Amino acid sequence: MDTVIRNVNEIEAGDRPALEHVLGRPLRENQQLVIRIVDREVSPPQSGTPPPPNGTPVLPEWCNVYEGLSDEQIAEIEKLVLQRADLSRPSD
Repeated sequence: MDTVIRNVNEIEAGDRPALEHVLGRPLRENQQLVIRIVDREVSPPQSGTPPPPNGTPVLPEWCNVYEGLSDEQIAEIEKLVLQRADLSRPSD
């Protein structure tokens, strides 16, 4: 996997319209263009997580801490956390 980073203000005037056409939007002078080149037939990472679909990053499993809980259960957890952090007291 290779990553190419270019500052937009350093891209030659003739190349910029082609890049904007590919992206489907204009580029601003204060932006960077980051292009990642990956092989289509890449084996899954050693961590056992599947490769991200269409190159889109996938959050790790631990980010799904509320998965399977009802709204009431989530509210109860939030109540306990705010109470322990002492963020539930009224402000003066």
